[in-house]
This record gives sequence, C-alpha cells and structure tokens, in this order.
Amino acid sequence: MASAVEAPDARISNRHRALFRVSETLISSRDPKELLAVLARELREVVEFDYLSLSVYDENRHQFSLRMFDEHGTPILPPKLALEDTVTWWVYQQQHPLVIPFVDRETRFPVASQLLGKLGIRSLCVLPLTTVHRRLGGLAIGSRDADAYSEDELGFLKLVANQVALALEAAFSHEELQRSEAYLAEGQRLSHVGNWAWDLTSGEIFGSKEFYRIIDFDPGRDKPTEDIFLPLVHPEDRPRVEQQVKEMVATKADRELDFRIVLPGGAVKHIHEVCHAVLNPAGDLVEFIGSFMDVTKRKQDEEALLQAQAELETKNQRLKLLLDVTNQVVSNLELRDLLQAVSASVRQVMDCDGVGIMLPEANGQQLRLHALDFPECQHCGKGEHVVPVQDSPEGTAFRTRQAVVMNHTDSSGVRAAEDTAGCNGIESSCFIPLVSRNRSAGVLLLARLGQSEFNEDDVEFLGQVAGQIAIAVENACAYRQIAELKDQLAQENLYLENEIRTAMNFEEILGESTALLNALQQVETVAPTDSTVLIYGETGTGKELVARAIHDRSTRRPNAFVKLNCAAIPTGLLESELFGHEKGAFTGAISQRIGRFELAHRGTIFLDEIGEIPLELQPKLLRVLQEREFERLGNGRTLRTDARLIAATNRDLAAMVNEQRFRADLFYRLNVFPVRVPPLRERSEDIPLLVRHFAQQFSRRMNKRIDTIPSETLQTLTRYHWPGNIRELQNVIERAVILSTGPVLRVSVSELRERAANGKGSSLRRDTLEDAERKHILSALEDANWVVGGPSGAATRLGLKRSTLQFRMRKLGLSRPSARDGVAT
Repeated sequence: MASAVEAPDARISNRHRALFRVSETLISSRDPKELLAVLARELREVVEFDYLSLSVYDENRHQFSLRMFDEHGTPILPPKLALEDTVTWWVYQQQHPLVIPFVDRETRFPVASQLLGKLGIRSLCVLPLTTVHRRLGGLAIGSRDADAYSEDELGFLKLVANQVALALEAAFSHEELQRSEAYLAEGQRLSHVGNWAWDLTSGEIFGSKEFYRIIDFDPGRDKPTEDIFLPLVHPEDRPRVEQQVKEMVATKADRELDFRIVLPGGAVKHIHEVCHAVLNPAGDLVEFIGSFMDVTKRKQDEEALLQAQAELETKNQRLKLLLDVTNQVVSNLELRDLLQAVSASVRQVMDCDGVGIMLPEANGQQLRLHALDFPECQHCGKGEHVVPVQDSPEGTAFRTRQAVVMNHTDSSGVRAAEDTAGCNGIESSCFIPLVSRNRSAGVLLLARLGQSEFNEDDVEFLGQVAGQIAIAVENACAYRQIAELKDQLAQENLYLENEIRTAMNFEEILGESTALLNALQQVETVAPTDSTVLIYGETGTGKELVARAIHDRSTRRPNAFVKLNCAAIPTGLLESELFGHEKGAFTGAISQRIGRFELAHRGTIFLDEIGEIPLELQPKLLRVLQEREFERLGNGRTLRTDARLIAATNRDLAAMVNEQRFRADLFYRLNVFPVRVPPLRERSEDIPLLVRHFAQQFSRRMNKRIDTIPSETLQTLTRYHWPGNIRELQNVIERAVILSTGPVLRVSVSELRERAANGKGSSLRRDTLEDAERKHILSALEDANWVVGGPSGAATRLGLKRSTLQFRMRKLGLSRPSARDGVAT
C-alpha cells in the first residue's frame, strides 16, 4: 500500500519543485521580449507539450500578440487569424480554462481546430493569464495524444498559468515604470514643472500656471500665501512638513521635500519639491524659490510594482507551503509528528497566531485536537480538547465539507476557537475541512489574535492545503493501521505457535456420565450468547476444554480464542499481558506489545485461575467487562475491545469475597453463568472410555500396538480417587504405554495403590466411603429438591445441622446443577 501512494506523491513533489524554480527564473526577466524568449524553454521542465502558444491582448489594437513554439521550444511562425476565430479569445472573455480532449470533434472553433489538426495536435488546454490587477491573455498547451489533460493535470496547469501571469505582469509593470520615469524626465526637460517663489517679507507666494494647476488654485480669485498653501498638505504629513520648513528657514539651507496634498475636491497627490534659499548681499534670507512636481503616477507605479512583488512573494511562499506539505506526505508517516510539522508551516505562511488540526474519534460523534501550534499562548494545547460534531463550527465544517469563517463579530465562532485552543483574545477564526475522496478526514483550525480577517483567497488556498493534509492524514492512518495489524498478526502468530506447542493432546470432551452431560448441556445453552461464563472445577478436570467448546459453538468461532493462565504470570507482568504496553513503558519494555484483550477483539478470551489476579488489578478487569475499554501501559489513549470473557477457577471465589481477597463486584460480574466441571471421581463410569482413548492415542504416537487392557487394570483405575483428575489419568496411561512391551497395557497397580496410600486419607477403602457419603447426601438433596434447610430440607432428612451439611457439601464439591446458582446452596 505504501508504494501505491508514494510514487504519485513523489512525482507531484518534483513537479512543484520544478515549477518553483521556473517561477523564480521567469520573474527575474524584466523585459517582456526576453521573458517570451525563455518561457518555452523553461516550461519544458514542468509541462510536457507538443505545442505551446502565448497570447497577450493589446486593447488599443484589439488583437493578440501571439507567440508559438513546438515541442523543442523552437518558435513557430504564427498564423493570421481573426480574434474571434481563436480559442484564446473565448477563454479571455469567459475567464475559465477550456480543455478540448478531441480536437477533431470540436465544432465551436472550426478555423482553429483545422489549424491544430494540420500541426498534428489532438488535444488542447487553454488557460487564462490573469492577475488581481488585469487580464493579460491566454496560455495554450497542446498534445499529439488525445484526451491528454485530466482533472489533476488541469489543477497543476492552473498553477503554471498563475506563475506565468505574475511573471508577465511584473515585466510589464517594470517596463511601464521605466517609461513613466522617462516621461517625467522629458517633462522636466520641457519645463512642465510648477515653479514658485516665496517672499519671506510679505509671506506671498508667486507661482507658474503649472504650479497653480497642480494645486488646483485660481490666483485670480484668491491671493496665494503660505497660509493658503500649508492647509493643502495632508494632515498626516503636515507636522513633518512644518518642522522641515522651520529648519529650512532657520538654517538658510536648500531642502528637498516629499509629501502629499489634498485638493479641495478630495483628490490626493504625491509631491516632490525642491527648495533653494535666496540671500541678499548682507547674507540675510529674503526668499525661497523652487520647483513643484506631481509624482503621483510614479508613486502609484512603484506601489503597484511593490504590490506585484509582494503578491509574487506570497504566491511563492504559498507554493513552498504546498511543497512542504507534499514532502511531509511523502516522507513522514508518523501521524502526530506529521500534524505538528504541518501546523507550524501553515501558521508561518498564513500569518496566523495559531493553527491546529482536529480528527474524528472512533465513534464519529466527536472531534479531538491532535496538533496545535500556538507560540503566543504558553498553556494552549496542554489538556485534551474534544468538541461534538453537532452544534459546533468545527463539526459544521466537518459535516458539510464547507469552510466556516468567523470574524470578531461572530462571538460563537470566536468562543469555539478559544475553547478549542484554550486561549482568550482570538478575533478571527477559520475552520477548513480536510476532504479527500469526497469524505471528511478532519478539520484544519486557524486563529488570529488581531482583527485581520480571512478572505476568499485565503480560504481557496487553504482548501488546497487541506486537500494535501487530508491525503497525509489518510496515509498516516493507513500506515498506522497496517503497522498495528502487522504487529497484531505477528503477536497472533506467536500466540498460535505457542498454542500449538502447549495444546492438550485430545481434541474433544469424552464421557457419557450424567454429571458430564449436565455440564455439557449448560455449555450448549450459554454458548450462542455473549454472556460471561465462570467455569468451576478442580485442577485437571478440563476447564479449558469446556471453554473451547463454548467458543466453538458461539458466533465468535471464526475469530481468535486467546487464553491466559493468570497463575503462571508474575504479578508485575500480568497487567502488561492483559492490556499490553508501549515501548519504554517500564524497564525492559523494549518494544510495543499487544495485550490479550486486544488480540481477542471480536473473539473470546479465556482467563484460567482467575482467582490469582491481585486485588490492585481487579478494578481494571472489571472496567473491561463493564465498559469494554482499557489503556495500554505507557499510553493514555483509550482502546475498545469486543472480547467475550470466559473465566475458570479451582478456588471458592465466594469464600474469597468474604475474606476480602476478591472484589465482590468483580465476582458478581464474572458469575453471570457458572458452569461446574465435575471431577473424575464423580464420573467414574467415564474412566474406561478415557483409558482406551489415551491408550490408542499414545500407542499411535509411539508406534506401538496396544490391543488389550486387562479388566483388573480397568477396575483398579475406576476405583482410584484421581486427585489429579483427567490430567493425572493421562500421565498414568502415557507412562503405562511407555513401559508396555507387548499388545497388553501394563499399568503398575502397586504404584497406583501406593499413591492412594500416600495421599490425603489412607486408602482406596476410604475413597469408597467418601463415594458412598457423596451418593447418600446427593440422593437426599435430590429428594428435597435441593432445599438444604427447613422441615423438609435435606439436613432434616439426614439428621444433620444445616451448617454441617453445607460444610460437607463444600468438602465433597456438591452444588445445585442449576445455571443461575452458585457453588453451594
């Protein structure tokens, strides 16, 4: 997947870089003729074409100045066409790009289509050359291939046309400025400059006609004096001019002044004035004489040129921002680092005080701030900021995929930006949706502390930036998802390999006893549900096998069955095994680890020996059961899991709750559906079946042939108490197969009797008495419908106290076979 997005982005990045270099070369060409000479050669670096034409419109002659080039950049003699027959004239009037995918099918421009056909051009793209000040003409690019210009190519060609238009305007502005300066010099040579004399004795001013024309003054109506002239000076310039005049008089020195005047009609003119002091023979200052020049046109031209240069600089900065974002898309796939770098770049170029990026939460109902660059606010972005998708400007931009702009008069938008950034004083804010493939990936947030508002050009450009950021976010999220899935797959593979190595040697539950069939009936009942199951049973009774049976009969069967023996994991590492950890979360955490609950998502997790979980970890387990969420060690991000829990224990959890060694709320949450697995001594009729199964299994594995099991051996095995249950029986049969040298299974009966003699109690005889006691109590309980106390209860029938009977029931492992009762009644 990475390579699928990398090559196009790298190509885009290279083209934008080339365009940036070409634009710098073009803008440095001050002469329009020189610019046209290098244009075709330079554009070959960024645009593939077989035909290129540049048309500049001349308003005075109502015609295009046309230059044409072939695929090598060599000039072609342009044909003589009427203005109305050209495609460029249509584009110039409409101010919209025009793409002709098949020239031979075009009917709107028959003359131009015929000419292009002779040149072998099969598809054409014509773009207007326009700046904020004027329309210049059009740029036409042709190809010998049909349908050569897609929507993506058209978007890039628009950037090319913008750069060409700015370069042309800069060249024309420079030429006009030079021409205006030449006119000014010629005017001065012909004395088209206002002259004046100021008599310091009388205060009168004598001026030429040109002087009076410039200041729009009628000397026949009023007498010109310094009191009339000074009020014409612009209020902002007047204090400076008055100070300069005082210094000029005091020092009797010549002086040049630049200022503005405001005419009675309101027009403003820029004036350049040269003053010369006139002294009498005694050295006294008697008057000043000077020239008075209207330089308004030159100032306007200079300001226009500076504005064009500033606009070009802004365009270049914004183009560089697009290149930076593109580079980030290609080179940085870590989401948080990517967003932080992009936010800083956008803030600098867009002259903003703060820029942030918000992404949707997994539930799709909230947006969370993932990156914020706000240097003016030291405490901004310290906490978590989440806003609803409904009833918020950010959410509106996200839902509608339309930009939302709020200035200082929109208090709701200002408050929203202040709440998100955590800063007061925001005057203007802008929320741009991150849209890719017609869906929202997040929101770009921009804020300004001053009253400079976001205009349409800002929003249009930010839409392009947001499109690149959306691609970056999708790539980073895809990379992270792939990395997580890859890591999870690796973890699952390791887990499954471990499962293969440690799996029990039999694949199904064997037995026909009533006690086992009752337990399996409960399994059939609870398996199709998603309810939590708590399996009780002694060690070695096959609790894990029952858990697997529940999983295999549930709708979660296609997904993972993940197991963990809580007693086999050190207490300090148990939390990491359950919930996972990040790299560096604790000493020895050299890499990220996926927890068992995360591995079991949409599957089943089996926690064996759950009574061994320490008290301090039990609240986190309870939270997973109730809220379905958890955090990895070393990471505050909340993860969700849809794992069904099956727990198992060989301990009396109810007694542990009374002893405050197990949380009561966790016990009740686990004990939703208890299933008791009977010990082997309660299903003695299943022992012959299990013996035959294990004998066949081990003999096949050891390449031996076991045909006969002596009846004496089966009777001895059936009478044995089996404190280790099925696991002990399995080990005994495996050892017997190893020791048997012929087709008859030889079990060391004497060794088995010795085990019984060294066990709890003394002999097989005692085991038989316990069996008789169990059967007697079980019969009384069944006759009393499992009512322990009361006149008709089992305790009265047996002549025992209620507490004594309950004690014997717990000792013998007897419990009501109902699915909703606990271990003992």
